Order: sequence, then C-alpha cells, then structure tokens
Amino acid sequence: MTSSEKITPPASPSTPADLQTLIGGGPTRRWWQRSTLWLGVAVLLAAGGGLYYWQSQQRAKAAPVYVTEEVRRGNLTLNVSANGTLQPTRAVTIGSELSGTVRNVLVDVNDKVKKGQVLVELDTAKLDAQVLRSRASLAAAQARLAQAAATTKEAQAGFGRLQEVARLSGGKVPSAAELDSGRATLDRAHADEASARASVDDARAALSTDVTNLSKASIRSPINGVVLTRTVEPGNAVAASLQAVTLFTLAEDLTRLRLDVSVDEADVGSVKLDQKASFTVSAYPSRRYPAKVTRVSFGSTKTDNVVTYITWLEVDNSDLSLRPGMTAAATITSTERNDVLLVPNTALRFTPAVAAGAAAQPASSSGGGIMSQLMPRMPRSGTRRAGGTGDAADGAGRVRQVWVLKDGVAQAVNVQVGISDGRKTEVSGEGLAEGMAVITDQRSAGAAP
Repeated sequence: MTSSEKITPPASPSTPADLQTLIGGGPTRRWWQRSTLWLGVAVLLAAGGGLYYWQSQQRAKAAPVYVTEEVRRGNLTLNVSANGTLQPTRAVTIGSELSGTVRNVLVDVNDKVKKGQVLVELDTAKLDAQVLRSRASLAAAQARLAQAAATTKEAQAGFGRLQEVARLSGGKVPSAAELDSGRATLDRAHADEASARASVDDARAALSTDVTNLSKASIRSPINGVVLTRTVEPGNAVAASLQAVTLFTLAEDLTRLRLDVSVDEADVGSVKLDQKASFTVSAYPSRRYPAKVTRVSFGSTKTDNVVTYITWLEVDNSDLSLRPGMTAAATITSTERNDVLLVPNTALRFTPAVAAGAAAQPASSSGGGIMSQLMPRMPRSGTRRAGGTGDAADGAGRVRQVWVLKDGVAQAVNVQVGISDGRKTEVSGEGLAEGMAVITDQRSAGAAP
C-alpha cells in the first residue's frame, strides 16, 4: 500500500439513513398490509366455496324426492263379489199322479192362476167306468149285508124258541144236540153278517178311491201364481208309473225373487245374515238392484276344485223388471266404516331407502357452515327404522308404521290399521291427522318423474 492511497472508513451504523438503506429502504409494512397474504386467503375462500357448492350439488343429487298423498277422512266399505241366478221365492212343479191321455190344457206360459184352478184335464172315460163299477160293487155288498142281517135275525129267533121249549119242559126237550146246533147256526149268521159288513166297507173304500182318481184327472193349481213353463199339449200320453211327470212350473209371487249366488270359501267368513247387497243383470247393465242376505248355506259345492257356498239374497221385484233365470253379478257389503282416516296402501308398504337414512334424520348440532364442511368430523351412524323390519302385518287391529313428510323430513308414525279394500286402509293413531302428507314412494332428484 502506498502512502498516496487513502483508506475510507465504513459508515457508522448508528446513522438512521444508513440503517434504512441497509434494511432495504422505505417505510416498514404491517402484516395485514401485505398483498401476498390476502391473495392466499382469497384462494382459500374460493376453494372452500367451490367445495361447498360441489358438495351441496352432490347432496342435492343424492337427496331423495318423496311422493306423498294426503291423509283423508271418509267412508270405507269391504265388498264380497259373487255371481248367481235369480229364482222365484217358491217354485212349484205340477205333475200327474195318473196315467192317461191329455184331453185339454187350460193355461199357457205367463198366465196368472188361482189356487184350485184347473190347469189340465185328462181323458176320464176309463175312470168314469171304474166309478160306476165301484158303485155297483158297493150296492151288491150292501145287499149281501142285508141278507146276512136277515139270516142272523132268523137264526137268533130259532135259537130263542129252542131255549124257551127247554125251559117249559124242564130240560126234557129239545135235546142238547138240537140246542148246540141252534147256537152254531146263530154264530154262523153273526159271522156272515160281519163279513158282509166288511165287504160293504171295502166296496165303499174302492168307490172313494175311484172317485178321487176321477178328481185327479182334473189337475189343479196348488198356489196363486204365474205359469213359468209348460211341457204338455192336448193329446199327449202321460205315464206316471214310476214318478210324477212335470207338466207345468208355477212361481208363487214374482214381486219377490231370490238370488242364489256362489260365495268363495275365502269370503264366506265375512258374509252374515241381513247384510246389504246389490247386483246388476245383463238386461239392465246401468241399473243396480238392492238386496239383502237371508241365508248362508253350511253345505259346500265343489266345482273344478273350487269350493263355494250358496247364499240367498232377497230381492224386491215390484216392477217385475227381473225374471227368473237371469244371471246376476252381486256385491255384498260385508264391512262398512264411516268417517275414518284413510291412507293409501302404498304408504303402509313404504320404507325409506338406506341411502336416504341420513336425510330422514333431523339436522345434527354440528352446524352447516363452510368451515364445518372443511373440518373433519366424527362419522354418523345410519338411520334405523323404529319397530324392527317394518314388514306388513296382515289383518286389522295390528300396529303398523307410516312415514309422514314434515318440513321436508321423513318421520315415522305408528298407527293402528283397520279394514282395507285393497287400495285404501283405515288407520288411527295420535301422530296422524287429516291433511298430513304420507310418503308413498321416493326417487332420486335426477330421476325422471
């Protein structure tokens, strides 16, 4: 180093201007005044908002959409359907007890007849001759009876004289043999008289039979009614050797008919006497006739392995629009409930899906802010339906469960079920009221309606 060279001393650090130069110059900034920090915060908020929006969209897509129906109050009726045939309340078949030839037919189908009115007349030539023969036989028997009575009187007089002679002679005459002979003659006379009397009775009975047969040749109506069928014509030969031949069918009163229906064995338990019913016939399809159950048969009828029970329905036919033999489709009202709460059967079968279990629970206390979405939290257990599996219980009076929608949340309500017509069911319970929305189905938000 030469003497001419000069060494410049360093500046003193205590000088404020020099210190600011060393630090970087300019005034010192606070942490909240730094743009880098705010940029990071903005990025974080944007990321959180995007995440929250994405999760909201995913929840919206995953959240179920519930299909609901209102709980209504109304009437519910259980009906039993059956088919049958109209019959007169009393039908009488008219036949002939005699064999012979039809001489005259006095009535036709649809004719009204009175009790005792002659319907058919048979040829009576043979019957008239038989009556005459019987009358002659009776007269002959009566003559024989008179003769026997005279003989008895004569024998009694002769035996009386013998007894008087024996008394006057002191028993010397007549002889014992003569007395015995007189007594025997009298006894024979009494026997002959009794036989003749019996012959008269027999002849009188034969005459009565022939007269009765003659009266039966005129076939009469036993009731007041209407002729339904006629199967005889003048000149027909009637043979009644084994059974009576059916000539007519009469109905006593067509203003009252009977509907015989076949009730299935599965429904017969709910059919009772005096239950209301109605039916239609093909002749008047738009008209429904009232009826009433009057008999439920204990005997069964089996056709093609189907067991049914004949049930009688009483029918008013004052206007005579119905006719015997018409087929009818009947509906018997077996059970009726008025002014009850009704829910659709689909509501009783509905159970929320497992994926929608969390949605069916009320909101938890963890909050729903952005930070709660960013911060980890404890896992939540799935929804468990009260009352076990919730399977349907058959029969009325059982406790079932329906789900109602309150403030967008599905809540379970226990109800007691009554009767059901296959579409609606009677229910009762403290947690259910008219106008409530019961859930019948659910689907995801993205599913087509």
